[in-house]
Amino acid sequence: MNVVFDFNVDLYLKGNIMSFIKRITCLMLMLLVVLASLISTSAITYNYGKAIESETVLLINMDTGIPVLEKNVDMVRYPASLTKIMTYIIAYENIEDVYNTRVEIRQEVLNPLLGTGSSMSGLDYKVGEKVTVIDLLNCLLITSGNDAALVLADYVGGGDTERFVDMMNEKAKELGCENTHFVNPHGLHDENHYTTAYDLYKITTYALTLPLFSEITDTATYYCEGDDYPLVTTNYLIDVNRGGDYYYTYANGIKTGTTDEAGRCLITTAIADGYAYMCICMGAPYQNSDHNGAMTDAKQMLRWALLDLELSRMLTTDTPVCEVDVNFTASDKQLLLYPSQTVNTILPKDHKPEDVRVIPDVPESIDAPVTKGDVIGTATVYYKDEAVQTVDVVATEDVERSSFAYTMHIFKVVLTSWPFWIAFIIAIILIIIYISLVSNVKNSKKQRRVKKYRRL
Repeated sequence: MNVVFDFNVDLYLKGNIMSFIKRITCLMLMLLVVLASLISTSAITYNYGKAIESETVLLINMDTGIPVLEKNVDMVRYPASLTKIMTYIIAYENIEDVYNTRVEIRQEVLNPLLGTGSSMSGLDYKVGEKVTVIDLLNCLLITSGNDAALVLADYVGGGDTERFVDMMNEKAKELGCENTHFVNPHGLHDENHYTTAYDLYKITTYALTLPLFSEITDTATYYCEGDDYPLVTTNYLIDVNRGGDYYYTYANGIKTGTTDEAGRCLITTAIADGYAYMCICMGAPYQNSDHNGAMTDAKQMLRWALLDLELSRMLTTDTPVCEVDVNFTASDKQLLLYPSQTVNTILPKDHKPEDVRVIPDVPESIDAPVTKGDVIGTATVYYKDEAVQTVDVVATEDVERSSFAYTMHIFKVVLTSWPFWIAFIIAIILIIIYISLVSNVKNSKKQRRVKKYRRL
């Protein structure tokens, strides 16, 4: 294979420095992925205000899991070489030692790619040789080698690529992907090979937790063992030497994909000023031109998110949202209610404090006793007129019941209840009847005594 490229020392040094910085930020990204699920958040509608070439877009804040831009995110689409993210997952998890395990390159494994015009990583020049798995993984993700995908699938599948594909589909289900189905490990077009942006987000987020994935996908140039020509990334956003206008300083990885049916696709991330975003673009126009709409979209959206948006704390657990009267206490008691959890969301940096409102939904009063942590009602957080999230509001202290106050309450309830008054009236009637009967009996006896006396 003959590869011709220009070498510039200044650019080379700059590239190495940027590569080091990106590796550090990739480690930060992996930590953010793990922590994202621990933060209670919700999303609002954002005004991006720019044209988008991609048919499907998902831009999501990885610190919180909040989507800030969505377009046809649940539409089933062809993923092209974005498929190779799952291929990496299955290969890495089923090969114990990726550095020392060697796989023989066999022509019969590569034959299905003949005449397909596939993206290759040069393994067809190494037939009969044994290549380390770490080199194969770099061939898979950096140059998007379909040849590497087949070699890895054949090896892990024990000579059965379909078995490897079954493992891909099983993993997709395990990760909660409800609209994903793979039929090959490389992403060449098949009507039954499809996924969605949200499923790809789940798959990629998981892949970022695996060792080496972020490092490999953020590598612009790599030399396989024994080669004097490099593997060169297909992702111009991370290539300072070849990326041109697509290059974006804060971009990190991850994977490109292109077929006639899928259009131009890209998954990438960016980290800056403590924020991390993942951008998934699918279905950008592909007309065999030099223009890549997916890369243009991703760069513009990531810049917009990092420059114009910020994580805002809308509700905290140490700030009361309202108060409620408590009955049956020794003195008039009003209990402060606090949210059960913090509410964070992504807002425009220029948002105004008055744009955020909290509307509680609690009873006018509650009865003692109250235990710390009791859920009393809810509070809904609004940004302008859009509900962001509803959370429970709870008591943060114990309130004891006064026996005297409770007894007086019971007494009052009894005295003011209609059953009591019915019983009272019946009792009065019965007493009157009783007195009347007793009086009649006494009068009757008296009359008998008077008659008896007269006879004497």
